[in-house]
Amino acid sequence: MAQQVFATKGNLISAKHSLRQAQLGYELMDRKRNILIREMVMLTDKAKELSGTLEATFAEAYSALQSANMLSGIILEKSHSMPIDKTIGLSYRSVMGIELPQVTGGDAEPKLCYSLADTDSCFDKAYTSFLKAKQTGLMLAEIENSVYRLSVAIRKAQKRANALKNILIPMYRDRVKFISEALEEKEREEFSRQKIIKATKAKKEA
Repeated sequence: MAQQVFATKGNLISAKHSLRQAQLGYELMDRKRNILIREMVMLTDKAKELSGTLEATFAEAYSALQSANMLSGIILEKSHSMPIDKTIGLSYRSVMGIELPQVTGGDAEPKLCYSLADTDSCFDKAYTSFLKAKQTGLMLAEIENSVYRLSVAIRKAQKRANALKNILIPMYRDRVKFISEALEEKEREEFSRQKIIKATKAKKEA
């Protein structure tokens, strides 16, 4: 690649500039990759914790629901009194240019939406447990989607960093070296030519 360019001072300046840009690009891309990796590791640990919490919450909720069914009979009709949650929304936050989802809304606190006279404590426990499971599930979905987006971004950053490190930077280094050596050779030839001309002129004058 270096041998395909003309050895001029203009091309040398351009090659040095491109080399600096490629090195800066690699440093920035490597820094971005490391920040994204730290973010992903943190979220992955949180996802594992939430996954365990969600599993335990669902087990508790189904156990309470089973007890409620046994004490009060099948409570399907009572479940119809539960309102549909329409408060859930989606927004985004940016981490190094990567848009990560943020789930907003969702009823975090239990609301009395059924008759206490027709239910028992097992039904109450099932309701609060499923409410907690919903909130935990929303958080887990947010984090797992963020981890996926981060993993895709990290692969892209790694690919670009490798291209800069293994292809572009060596190419521009070779180009700078080739042009520099060619210009130095031209300078030596010009110096030798001028020296010969000067010696010949001096000889004629003598």
